Amino acid sequence: MLLATVFAIIRMEKLMSAVLMMGFFSLLSSCIFMVLDAVDVAFTEAAVGAGVSTIFFLAAIAIVGRVSKPTKKKNLIAPLAVVICTGAVLIYATLDMPHFGSADAPIHQHVAPRYLQESGKEVGPPNMVTSVLASYRGYDTFGEVGVVFTAFIGVFLLLGAGTRKSGIERPSPSTGGTQSMRQKIVLREVADLVIAPVLIFALYVQWHGDFGPGGGFQAGVIFASGIILYALIYGIVPAQQLMPPRKLAYLPAVGLLLYAAVGIYSMLNGGNFLDYNAIAQDPHDGQHYGILIIELGVGITVAAVMINIFFSFSERSL
Repeated sequence: MLLATVFAIIRMEKLMSAVLMMGFFSLLSSCIFMVLDAVDVAFTEAAVGAGVSTIFFLAAIAIVGRVSKPTKKKNLIAPLAVVICTGAVLIYATLDMPHFGSADAPIHQHVAPRYLQESGKEVGPPNMVTSVLASYRGYDTFGEVGVVFTAFIGVFLLLGAGTRKSGIERPSPSTGGTQSMRQKIVLREVADLVIAPVLIFALYVQWHGDFGPGGGFQAGVIFASGIILYALIYGIVPAQQLMPPRKLAYLPAVGLLLYAAVGIYSMLNGGNFLDYNAIAQDPHDGQHYGILIIELGVGITVAAVMINIFFSFSERSL
């Protein structure tokens, strides 16, 4: 079904249909992750791939148009040859890897048993995915947050968001999508019922990530989805009055610095960078406090990046 969806997307000329099919592709991917018992990954794929990414693509369509422009026929033999050669090299490089699901794979002999048996004693959270991402692989997660922040800077500059320096919000168009959606009673009433629970659920996912699927990445995307839904129904200007862009632009850096501050504080207490055991006298308490704070930093960065990018797209489309 994934292959069929990809070929359908390639063949489509209407960008709106292609975007919806890409959301369906992400939904199928999240189902595969669920079958593989990767609940946290499925959660993220559904929220980011099928949710916020679809909104961003629709915002881009509002700028470039709904139908792809016809392109001149070019010689595709050389690009096709490059793709085939690259794919062949990548497939050849995977021949030395263990077969999928093999019980003799090194990860099943050392890494996974180590996490399953020792994470509860060393880290503490019942959700071992949180233990791995936030503690054992804290450096990697910190790098991921840095990548999100860097992508935000690139998109921010690419979309010409420097107009916000004046602090004057752009007015909504007199006849536009935001105004027409506000006039639709069904959408407005459903939004009134949904927005608050979405934001509350985001807080639940943020603080419950130690015990179940969730954490800063998922919570940030869900929170941003609630704000974006508010902007779609009630207009960009009311949403920007709720979350002023000039102040919102600082939050991605605040979240990243909050994450780094945990590592620096652990070093000042005599530990290594991101060594949560040094935060408190009881190592388990230190792990708990450290994970909560860095997850908060991740949630702030992700939510602020998503909302900022949406506001930037919206300003370009006005």
